[in-house]
Amino acid sequence: MVTEKLDLKREFGTLYSAGREPALVDVPELPFLMIDGHGDPNTAPAYAAAIQAIYQVAYGLKFTIKRSEGGVDFGVMPLEGLWWVDDMTTFSVSDKSDWDWTMMILQPDVVTDELVERVKDGAKHPSEAVSRVRLERFDEGPAAQVMYVGPYADEGSTIQQLHAFIEQQGLTLRGKHHEIYLGDPRRSAPEKLKTIIRQPVGS
Repeated sequence: MVTEKLDLKREFGTLYSAGREPALVDVPELPFLMIDGHGDPNTAPAYAAAIQAIYQVAYGLKFTIKRSEGGVDFGVMPLEGLWWVDDMTTFSVSDKSDWDWTMMILQPDVVTDELVERVKDGAKHPSEAVSRVRLERFDEGPAAQVMYVGPYADEGSTIQQLHAFIEQQGLTLRGKHHEIYLGDPRRSAPEKLKTIIRQPVGS
Protein backbone atom coordinates (compact mmCIF):
# COMPACT_ATOMS: atom_id res chain seq x y z
CA MET A 1 0.00 0.00 0.00
CA VAL A 2 1.32 3.43 -1.00
CA THR A 3 1.06 5.87 1.88
CA GLU A 4 -0.12 9.38 1.04
CA LYS A 5 1.91 12.02 2.90
CA LEU A 6 0.30 15.20 4.14
CA ASP A 7 2.50 18.11 5.19
CA LEU A 8 0.20 20.47 7.06
CA LYS A 9 3.05 22.76 8.10
CA ARG A 10 3.89 23.35 4.45
CA GLU A 11 0.24 23.63 3.38
CA PHE A 12 -0.41 26.31 6.00
CA GLY A 13 3.11 27.75 5.99
CA THR A 14 2.23 31.38 6.72
CA LEU A 15 0.27 30.31 9.81
CA TYR A 16 3.11 28.25 11.31
CA SER A 17 6.01 30.60 10.63
CA ALA A 18 6.45 34.23 11.57
CA GLY A 19 9.07 36.95 11.63
CA ARG A 20 10.40 38.92 14.58
CA GLU A 21 8.35 41.90 13.33
CA PRO A 22 4.54 41.70 13.56
CA ALA A 23 2.55 41.02 10.39
CA LEU A 24 -1.08 40.53 9.43
CA VAL A 25 -2.46 37.12 8.39
CA ASP A 26 -5.88 35.79 7.46
CA VAL A 27 -6.62 32.50 9.19
CA PRO A 28 -9.22 30.25 7.50
CA GLU A 29 -11.61 27.96 9.32
CA LEU A 30 -9.67 24.82 10.29
CA PRO A 31 -10.34 21.59 12.26
CA PHE A 32 -8.64 21.15 15.63
CA LEU A 33 -8.57 18.75 18.50
CA MET A 34 -9.48 20.85 21.55
CA ILE A 35 -9.65 20.58 25.31
CA ASP A 36 -10.68 23.34 27.74
CA GLY A 37 -9.54 24.25 31.24
CA HIS A 38 -8.89 26.97 33.79
CA GLY A 39 -5.97 28.13 35.90
CA ASP A 40 -2.25 28.78 35.77
CA PRO A 41 -0.69 26.31 33.29
CA ASN A 42 2.47 26.26 35.39
CA THR A 43 0.72 24.97 38.51
CA ALA A 44 -2.76 23.62 37.65
CA PRO A 45 -2.78 19.76 37.61
CA ALA A 46 -5.68 19.95 35.14
CA TYR A 47 -3.39 21.58 32.58
CA ALA A 48 -0.81 18.78 32.66
CA ALA A 49 -3.61 16.21 32.36
CA ALA A 50 -5.12 18.09 29.42
CA ILE A 51 -1.82 18.19 27.52
CA GLN A 52 -1.25 14.48 28.06
CA ALA A 53 -4.79 13.74 26.89
CA ILE A 54 -4.75 15.83 23.72
CA TYR A 55 -1.40 14.38 22.60
CA GLN A 56 -2.63 10.86 23.33
CA VAL A 57 -5.63 11.40 21.05
CA ALA A 58 -3.57 13.21 18.39
CA TYR A 59 -1.04 10.38 18.09
CA GLY A 60 -3.82 7.81 18.26
CA LEU A 61 -5.48 9.46 15.27
CA LYS A 62 -2.21 9.63 13.34
CA PHE A 63 -1.52 5.91 13.67
CA THR A 64 -5.16 4.84 13.22
CA ILE A 65 -5.46 6.82 9.99
CA LYS A 66 -2.12 5.61 8.65
CA ARG A 67 -3.15 1.99 9.24
CA SER A 68 -6.77 2.01 8.17
CA GLU A 69 -7.99 5.22 6.53
CA GLY A 70 -6.54 5.02 3.05
CA GLY A 71 -2.90 5.03 4.06
CA VAL A 72 -2.71 8.75 4.82
CA ASP A 73 0.30 9.77 6.93
CA PHE A 74 0.84 13.15 8.55
CA GLY A 75 2.95 14.67 11.28
CA VAL A 76 1.33 15.72 14.54
CA MET A 77 1.14 19.50 14.46
CA PRO A 78 2.40 21.87 17.17
CA LEU A 79 0.41 22.48 20.32
CA GLU A 80 -1.55 25.74 20.32
CA GLY A 81 -3.33 27.59 23.09
CA LEU A 82 -6.13 30.12 23.32
CA TRP A 83 -5.90 32.11 26.54
CA TRP A 84 -8.36 34.59 28.01
CA VAL A 85 -9.99 36.12 31.08
CA ASP A 86 -13.51 37.50 31.49
CA ASP A 87 -12.24 41.06 31.08
CA MET A 88 -9.50 40.98 28.44
CA THR A 89 -8.40 44.51 29.38
CA THR A 90 -6.96 42.92 32.54
CA PHE A 91 -5.22 40.04 30.70
CA SER A 92 -1.66 39.80 32.00
CA VAL A 93 1.09 37.20 31.66
CA SER A 94 2.20 38.10 35.18
CA ASP A 95 -0.97 36.66 36.76
CA LYS A 96 -2.21 33.45 35.16
CA SER A 97 -4.36 32.14 38.01
CA ASP A 98 -7.63 33.36 36.46
CA TRP A 99 -6.82 32.32 32.91
CA ASP A 100 -9.25 30.19 30.94
CA TRP A 101 -7.69 28.19 28.15
CA THR A 102 -8.34 25.94 25.19
CA MET A 103 -5.44 23.80 24.00
CA MET A 104 -5.54 22.75 20.35
CA ILE A 105 -3.76 20.66 17.70
CA LEU A 106 -4.55 21.16 13.99
CA GLN A 107 -5.97 18.09 12.21
CA PRO A 108 -6.21 17.09 8.54
CA ASP A 109 -9.67 16.99 6.96
CA VAL A 110 -9.64 13.17 7.00
CA VAL A 111 -10.20 13.28 10.79
CA THR A 112 -13.89 12.92 11.74
CA ASP A 113 -15.87 13.00 14.97
CA GLU A 114 -16.39 9.24 14.65
CA LEU A 115 -12.64 8.64 14.39
CA VAL A 116 -11.95 10.83 17.41
CA GLU A 117 -14.51 8.91 19.48
CA ARG A 118 -13.05 5.58 18.31
CA VAL A 119 -9.54 6.61 19.35
CA LYS A 120 -10.77 7.92 22.70
CA ASP A 121 -12.66 4.67 23.35
CA GLY A 122 -9.51 2.66 22.62
CA ALA A 123 -7.09 4.91 24.52
CA LYS A 124 -4.28 3.05 26.32
CA HIS A 125 -4.57 5.45 29.24
CA PRO A 126 -8.25 6.45 29.47
CA SER A 127 -8.98 9.39 31.73
CA GLU A 128 -11.51 12.09 32.42
CA ALA A 129 -9.32 14.46 30.41
CA VAL A 130 -9.27 12.13 27.39
CA SER A 131 -13.08 12.04 27.48
CA ARG A 132 -13.14 15.86 27.12
CA VAL A 133 -11.01 16.03 23.97
CA ARG A 134 -13.17 17.03 21.02
CA LEU A 135 -12.93 17.86 17.31
CA GLU A 136 -14.09 21.37 16.45
CA ARG A 137 -13.68 23.79 13.57
CA PHE A 138 -12.22 27.17 14.52
CA ASP A 139 -12.64 30.27 12.34
CA GLU A 140 -10.13 32.86 13.56
CA GLY A 141 -10.14 35.22 10.58
CA PRO A 142 -7.94 38.34 10.34
CA ALA A 143 -5.12 38.42 12.90
CA ALA A 144 -1.68 39.80 13.62
CA GLN A 145 1.19 37.56 14.66
CA VAL A 146 4.84 37.71 15.61
CA MET A 147 7.61 35.25 16.50
CA TYR A 148 8.83 35.29 20.09
CA VAL A 149 12.01 33.48 21.11
CA GLY A 150 12.64 32.94 24.80
CA PRO A 151 11.07 31.74 28.06
CA TYR A 152 7.29 31.74 28.18
CA ALA A 153 7.37 33.91 31.31
CA ASP A 154 9.08 36.77 29.42
CA GLU A 155 6.58 37.18 26.58
CA GLY A 156 5.10 40.41 27.96
CA SER A 157 7.13 42.92 25.92
CA THR A 158 6.51 41.00 22.68
CA ILE A 159 2.78 40.94 23.36
CA GLN A 160 2.90 44.71 23.93
CA GLN A 161 4.79 45.09 20.63
CA LEU A 162 2.10 43.09 18.84
CA HIS A 163 -0.74 45.12 20.37
CA ALA A 164 1.02 48.37 19.47
CA PHE A 165 1.38 47.18 15.86
CA ILE A 166 -2.35 46.41 15.72
CA GLU A 167 -3.16 49.91 16.96
CA GLN A 168 -0.79 51.44 14.40
CA GLN A 169 -2.68 49.60 11.65
CA GLY A 170 -5.91 51.27 12.80
CA LEU A 171 -7.26 47.91 13.99
CA THR A 172 -8.65 46.67 17.29
CA LEU A 173 -8.08 43.58 19.40
CA ARG A 174 -10.82 40.94 19.37
CA GLY A 175 -11.16 37.33 20.41
CA LYS A 176 -8.59 35.42 22.44
CA HIS A 177 -4.83 35.58 22.88
CA HIS A 178 -3.39 32.76 20.76
CA GLU A 179 0.00 31.06 21.06
CA ILE A 180 1.57 28.37 18.85
CA TYR A 181 4.40 26.42 20.47
CA LEU A 182 7.06 25.49 17.93
CA GLY A 183 9.55 24.36 20.57
CA ASP A 184 9.49 21.55 23.11
CA PRO A 185 10.30 22.85 26.64
CA ARG A 186 11.43 19.33 27.57
CA ARG A 187 14.18 19.39 24.94
CA SER A 188 15.07 23.05 24.37
CA ALA A 189 16.67 25.61 26.64
CA PRO A 190 14.11 28.26 27.68
CA GLU A 191 15.97 31.03 25.82
CA LYS A 192 15.68 29.06 22.55
CA LEU A 193 11.95 28.26 22.67
CA LYS A 194 10.04 29.59 19.64
CA THR A 195 6.43 30.71 20.06
CA ILE A 196 4.17 32.39 17.51
CA ILE A 197 2.01 34.93 19.34
CA ARG A 198 -1.21 35.71 17.47
CA GLN A 199 -4.00 38.17 18.18
CA PRO A 200 -7.24 38.30 16.16
CA VAL A 201 -8.06 41.83 14.97
CA GLY A 202 -11.12 43.81 13.98
CA SER A 203 -11.64 47.05 12.11
